[in-house]
Amino acid sequence: MSKKTVFNDTHRALGAKMVDFGGWDMPINYGSQIEEHHQVRRDAGMFDVSHMTILDLRGEQVRPFLRKLVANSVDKLKAKGKALYACMLDDKGGVIDDLIVYYLAEDFFRLVVNAATRDKDLAWITAQAAPFGVAISERRDLAIVAVQGPNARAKVLELLSPEAAQVAGKLGKFVACEADGLFVARTGYTGEDGFEVMVPEAQAVDFWNRLLAVGVKPAGLGARDTLRLEAGMALYGQDMDESATPYEAGLAWTVALDEGRGFTGRAALEAQKAAGAARQMIGLVLDEKGVLRHGQAVFCASGEGEILSGTFSPTLGKAIALARVPAGDIGAVEVDIRGRRLPVRVVKYPFVRDGAAQPGVLA
Repeated sequence: MSKKTVFNDTHRALGAKMVDFGGWDMPINYGSQIEEHHQVRRDAGMFDVSHMTILDLRGEQVRPFLRKLVANSVDKLKAKGKALYACMLDDKGGVIDDLIVYYLAEDFFRLVVNAATRDKDLAWITAQAAPFGVAISERRDLAIVAVQGPNARAKVLELLSPEAAQVAGKLGKFVACEADGLFVARTGYTGEDGFEVMVPEAQAVDFWNRLLAVGVKPAGLGARDTLRLEAGMALYGQDMDESATPYEAGLAWTVALDEGRGFTGRAALEAQKAAGAARQMIGLVLDEKGVLRHGQAVFCASGEGEILSGTFSPTLGKAIALARVPAGDIGAVEVDIRGRRLPVRVVKYPFVRDGAAQPGVLA
């Protein structure tokens, strides 16, 4: 039986189409997925992401533990509230999960990990934390609402006290603060500015309804997926997993080979970097009619690969995709769509930034 977030009845009252997502009963849309997508790109939309897992880590050895746990360097986290995107790797350099780390105090860090990987993540983190004496608590008492779009921050700030709004309004990107009992983080998964707000479950539905009252419209997981793909953001389970290293998943920027830090998977990554990764991630645009989908075969000069994430882009009016192909000279690229090989263009991603197509994406 699917788990339910505190907003489940609210979603249904708003006419949401519900689906199973990672074992959770979640809204895929509330009507038009494309309208929800445009709402976020042009104004402000909100997503229930309470299915995500929040873990609070406490203890004197939390930082040394995290230095070993993730491939990015938590030593970058020095100011309270600062956040870091990172990958948690196995010994072979495969990605167990991608996550966000928040620094709250020297003995207190917060992690947010994916919903579908909750069980394996918790087992891995607990086992790895044991030698460091780190206490782990899962915060199922907190709901999460992502408010995204060019007007999203202003809408949230309207709902805060003047004192809290002043603090939250000054947050830099990838920084969080406590505000009126809420945990407000300037993070997101849409390519738009905004906040992800952790709110006590007892206050969550009221907070959602107050957002509705100031013009923030709900959006489902369908729009969240098209938005994140336009923004070139990887999805765990499609664009990365244990079978791919960060170098093969377009996430080399999340690897910090800082001196003297022996994180799990480092030896495998160093060997791969020295030899050169066998596979690479590329962005694709289809100018003809058709939709690019996960699993479609990709043919290029370096060999055969496959589409990992593909969709129709509402912002661009074209199909876009992330694909993994063999390393080397790519040359002309074709994708097999229902037995027909169609030419596609290789472009740098993100495909969309600040609501507009990136240079070179539109032919």
